[in-house]
Amino acid sequence: MTLDTQLFYLLNGVVGQSAILDGVIVFIASYLPYLVVAAFIVFVAFSKYSRQGKLELLLVAGAASVIARLGFTELIRFFYHHPRPFTALPDVHQLFTDSAWSFPSGHAMFFFAMATAIYLYNKKWGIGFLLAAALITVGRVIAGVHYPSDIVGGAIIGALIASITVYFARKLLAEKAHQTY
Repeated sequence: MTLDTQLFYLLNGVVGQSAILDGVIVFIASYLPYLVVAAFIVFVAFSKYSRQGKLELLLVAGAASVIARLGFTELIRFFYHHPRPFTALPDVHQLFTDSAWSFPSGHAMFFFAMATAIYLYNKKWGIGFLLAAALITVGRVIAGVHYPSDIVGGAIIGALIASITVYFARKLLAEKAHQTY
């Protein structure tokens, strides 16, 4: 048994022990993502950033997240078909289902891209969003829909995409500012 599978079973083993805990895990893995996106929008809206700074942060974090999730996740899954744990392993405690391929985790790609972009603009906020991304994605392993490697791969790729997106956005904005002088 691989380390990935062993770690999956360790995390997934807490499912089915308590209806309350199962409900919390479903909330973290399925509904917390919406609250995290809403919190980001609220934080930006009520931040002390300038109007242009707010718009830049929203656009860059949004672009990185969308490019990661809708671009790279789907491109990788088009070529690499890794089944979900509940379809490939026996005795998986599954709290909900997902029909797409497992690797990379789309949630990990999206939320680690968003959190990394936020971190590159605001370290304090970024740490909170990185922790939220970790919580959401580990919740998806516990819920039985991802392997740990799906999360790690998605997190790494999402963070790289965000870093590249922020680099090019800053470069473009610097060139634009230079042209106006």
